Amino acid sequence: MDVDKHAEELASALGVDKSEVRSDLENLLQYSVPIEEAKQSIRRKHGDGGGGSAEPVSLDVAEVTPDKSNVTVTGKVLTVGRRTIRYQGEDVEIREGELADETGVISYTAWQDFGFEPGDSITVGNAGVREWDGQPELNLGENTSVAVADDLEVPYEVGGESSLIDLEPGDRGRTIEVRVLEMERRTIDGRDGETEILSGEVGDETGRLPFTDWSPRAEIEPGADLRIEDVYVREFRGVPSVNLSEFTTVTPLPEAVAVREDAPQLSVGRAVETGGMYDVEVVGTVIQLRDGSGLIERCPECGRVVQGGQCRSHGAVEAEDDLRVKAIVDDGTGTLTAILGTELTAEVYGGGIEEAKSAARDAMDKEVVAAEIANRIEGRTFRVRGNLSVDDYGANLNAEAFEPVADDPAEEAKAALERLGSTPVGGPAADGGERR
Repeated sequence: MDVDKHAEELASALGVDKSEVRSDLENLLQYSVPIEEAKQSIRRKHGDGGGGSAEPVSLDVAEVTPDKSNVTVTGKVLTVGRRTIRYQGEDVEIREGELADETGVISYTAWQDFGFEPGDSITVGNAGVREWDGQPELNLGENTSVAVADDLEVPYEVGGESSLIDLEPGDRGRTIEVRVLEMERRTIDGRDGETEILSGEVGDETGRLPFTDWSPRAEIEPGADLRIEDVYVREFRGVPSVNLSEFTTVTPLPEAVAVREDAPQLSVGRAVETGGMYDVEVVGTVIQLRDGSGLIERCPECGRVVQGGQCRSHGAVEAEDDLRVKAIVDDGTGTLTAILGTELTAEVYGGGIEEAKSAARDAMDKEVVAAEIANRIEGRTFRVRGNLSVDDYGANLNAEAFEPVADDPAEEAKAALERLGSTPVGGPAADGGERR
């Protein structure tokens, strides 16, 4: 098979670097991907859905799928965001957002400025389609045409004004009005070396989210009330995170932004369905303490749990003792694992690390700590607040609060029985009257 010839043909058709195409082809072929399937995959990667010179086909938004190519779509522009990405070693300015018709909404990425704004109705011709985060996305390149269309009425809000609770990973060109609750200045190892950023937490009347400002702005400081236009949302540790690019505008607000103090309370099932939430509260019963709870050991370098003195990343280490709870919480609609750190675990256990180590030495068994914790929490109902992440391995709620519910049904039932004493159900009433 002449891989070089296939790579040259693809690179010429797509207008991209041949060496990159050849590298992608070789990677796919080594996993036994058929050559035509590999070539189609590379076409999709670069915004050509795989049809090459095929005539564009007109589709409704709901009909666009990643296996389509060279599509024509008419819709109303809901949002337009700008940012710079690194592509093939160069910084490239892109425009991105959402387009909608009466059948649905689809994201787009435009590799040049076509001049459209939120609220414009346009016909996008000869657009590529690729898959992004499991969803189809229009890719508008140099072969794409954009024309003004008759105004469309769509059942979606134009402009990107959003509350924090409505933001999801993948959103672009959004506008929020928030108060900065926490902020720190950090230096990270970025794509151009050491880079200074701002990170922290913002809030509004619907909830709270983490944020990162990649071009630190003086207006962003704790307590500031701000209107922030053109942000994009990424997933960070399983939850949505607000990101500010160099094109984001930040304007101080004359009035304070109301911030919700309590967390949104959801059923476990509904919380898990969101795919991850920052600062959420659930109420459920601890049905089991999972392995890896109680007195554990961590790597001093990376903080991972150590087994037999061995860290998966750093090999043999002098492990440090710690406390942790991993509790399965169930409310009848679903289950998740509540993960408690050192301080919350100490509260549940009734003692800190030194007390746990002493108990383990006396019993010559570290499992006595987990057994005591299980005795204290299994079968009881708790209110758990924290950040929820959901992945292929399950749902984990990293708890910031873990409080027993005062109206625990089990405790209520026990108290009711104590009040009734030994009076059998259906027996004589306390006042001597007849039960009905």
